[in-house]
Amino acid sequence: MILACSHISKAFGTDPIITDGSFHIEEREKAAIVGINGAGKSTLLKMIMGIEPCDAGEVILAKGKTIGYLAQHQDVLGEHTIYEALLDVKKDILGLEQRLRTLEARMKQADGEELSALMDAYTKASHEFELKNGYACQSEVTGVLKGLGFTEEEFTKKISSLSGGQKTRVSLGKLLLSKPDIILLDEPTNHLDLNSITWLETFLINYPGSVVIVAHDRYFLNRIVTKVVEIDQGKITVFSGNYTDYAQKKAQLRENQLKAWMNQQQEIRHQEEVIAKLKSFNREKSIKRAESREKMLAKIDVLEKPAEANTEMNIHLTPRTTSGNDVLTVEELKKGFREEPLFEHLNFEIRRGERVAVIGDNGTGKTTILKLINGLLPPDEGSISLGAKVQIGYYDQEHQVLHMEKTLFDELQDTYPLMDNTAVRNVLAAFLFTGDDAFKQVKDLSGGERGRLSLAKLMLSEANFLILDEPTNHLDIVSKEILEQALNQYAGTVLFVSHDRYFINQTATRILELTGRTLINYIGNYDYYLEKKEELTAACLPDAGPASEAVSPSEQKESSSRQDWLASREKQAKERKRRNDLAKTEASIAELEERDARIDLLLTQEDVYTDVSRLMELNKEKEDLNSRLEQLYELWAELAE
Repeated sequence: MILACSHISKAFGTDPIITDGSFHIEEREKAAIVGINGAGKSTLLKMIMGIEPCDAGEVILAKGKTIGYLAQHQDVLGEHTIYEALLDVKKDILGLEQRLRTLEARMKQADGEELSALMDAYTKASHEFELKNGYACQSEVTGVLKGLGFTEEEFTKKISSLSGGQKTRVSLGKLLLSKPDIILLDEPTNHLDLNSITWLETFLINYPGSVVIVAHDRYFLNRIVTKVVEIDQGKITVFSGNYTDYAQKKAQLRENQLKAWMNQQQEIRHQEEVIAKLKSFNREKSIKRAESREKMLAKIDVLEKPAEANTEMNIHLTPRTTSGNDVLTVEELKKGFREEPLFEHLNFEIRRGERVAVIGDNGTGKTTILKLINGLLPPDEGSISLGAKVQIGYYDQEHQVLHMEKTLFDELQDTYPLMDNTAVRNVLAAFLFTGDDAFKQVKDLSGGERGRLSLAKLMLSEANFLILDEPTNHLDIVSKEILEQALNQYAGTVLFVSHDRYFINQTATRILELTGRTLINYIGNYDYYLEKKEELTAACLPDAGPASEAVSPSEQKESSSRQDWLASREKQAKERKRRNDLAKTEASIAELEERDARIDLLLTQEDVYTDVSRLMELNKEKEDLNSRLEQLYELWAELAE
């Protein structure tokens, strides 16, 4: 056990956050902390770090173990560049390297005993440098930066010039490179694109320490964690397995609790009816029997009714009219900024009833496509045609469709003047805005609250073509599931941009990947996309034709650049696989070597070496271990080449 929270409690004023909660984290264990927004997930991480004091109970970190923490909002200070900021984590290794260079310079001028002493010092320093993986120090920093989505051109950017999201990525990189025994991560995927999230998943899966994650990305949690710590109405409950296992067990547990409560309530009502009937007989014996039953009923430990999930949003999306079969046609679309094209020659169609997800790396132009379709930006070239009776409902991740100076109540009533006061208040309540919340100004809302208000306006629009830009940002898992259900039941058409892979998997019927300035079409959900990605990407190469002279120079150049790009992607994929296999092999070797050392210790114990059968059993296991280790050493050598 590396970390334990024992009977901890925390309240803010009269509002309890956690009451008498306990759980523990084992070495190398990967765990998630889940709960609705406001349940106390971030507060729990701060209590573990000592940033927030516990009202009761204690947090215990194993002796000699180190802990690292990434908060949701991280501000990295200083005038370092991005690369320098991460390299600073390795300053002990850099100091060793400088010492080696100094010793080398001194050895050139020394002789005799002084040279011998310097050589001894150099050997020790060199051995320590190798143990700390000093020769791979700079390539490790570069690998983490690229994995987190920074290009080499961005390495020299000053920290002070970065956005909040970029600073958080720098902080995450520094934390990963520092390699503490236990890492606490609060929403680590918020500012990462799909490729970076996939890289982080692989890194954390192979991380030799323990990891505790607060995240709303269910796909991410499914891939990484083997334990889920739930905070629900102040209570902490621990579930084994990944997020899907937790969700299934949670649903089953609630069903069982509800069934037990209903059975007990039925039994109580039955006993009360029997008691009333016995008393109505008005006989001495029947009254005594009634009194006896009353005493038994008073001793029953009455179960509490399982709490209703009163934080769930109510979303029902209903189109006012049915559109034509052809909803959207895009032909030869091109858009760029500062003479640099984001994409060109985009061609696609969307039919009624489809739910189409647009995915791709950050900066490729996904949001720009949505703005072009919605008429918020003009295209450089090409055409966008809407079908018959198409009515667009637009959800903007920047919430530019909201008026900052209005109250929530006025924002809805001014947009839909036919709604009476009660209807407006009911809609706001459905999106968790109750009481005086209705009269807050939009500018005073958090990002998540503005997102909920935008969804409320979208629900009322009765549009038949929804265009959604990152609709799940800032939503907790329960709210995401409600939105998924609403979209799956929606009779209209949906086009959305999202990096939430679980959400895409649950809702999309088709995926358009924006890559290499063009779109690749996948007729299926995210799992289908992963399965077919390489095959369909290769199939999208232009056909060179039977005669080379029939191909124009511009087409040859485009074909060549796409082939180079695909070759580069394939090379990167092979390198990622090699690194993953290498890390897994190293972990297996460490595990077997640890067992081998334990056997050696057992063989020194008298009760073992005097027990012939036990001795033979251990010797046989040791032989098998050594044989497997030899194979792993050979595999490691091949992978490390």
